[in-house]
Amino acid sequence: MERPALLAGQANRSSPDIETAVRQVKSGDTEAYAVIIRAFEKKIYTYCFCILKSREEAEDAVQDIFIKAYQELDRYEKRVSFSAWLYKIAYHHCLDQIRKRNRWKRLVSRYQEQVSASYDLSPDDAVQALLQHLNQDETNLLLLKAVEQYTFEEIGQIMGCKPATLRKKYERLRKKLIEHNNLEGGLVHGEMAGTT
Repeated sequence: MERPALLAGQANRSSPDIETAVRQVKSGDTEAYAVIIRAFEKKIYTYCFCILKSREEAEDAVQDIFIKAYQELDRYEKRVSFSAWLYKIAYHHCLDQIRKRNRWKRLVSRYQEQVSASYDLSPDDAVQALLQHLNQDETNLLLLKAVEQYTFEEIGQIMGCKPATLRKKYERLRKKLIEHNNLEGGLVHGEMAGTT
């Protein structure tokens, strides 16, 4: 039996091949997910690139989106097309990336303002000055909490530590940065606390 030809505008939206692949993946055939990736990879990349304005970020986003879609495939219901469901994941992922990028820029910008009041440093030097006084665990904790805005429970899962331990480490880290800032002629405690 011959499959009906899809109209140009319907390609990959509600394609029987895509719905079949979704059913196969849900029933345990992980190889069928390659059909879904091939059908949407270029379109999702183009979409992400238009939002993120960066080739590297778009490439990373595509990988993350397909991983998340695979992990969440059991939640997909045929009330909407698979394409719409996948684009919704892409949309929210890209917005999260933009928020993270903006948080990082604000954090760096605040620190640059603090440092430039005392020194004449370039933006890269300002970030390095902030991070050079931290060990690797402190740097990871700072980035996960202040930039990525994970909860202590989530950071605990990522770093393999208890949330209570991380809270204490984070408070000590904040004090360390405040003391360093004060020694270097930076902000007072209340102004630094706004970055957490």
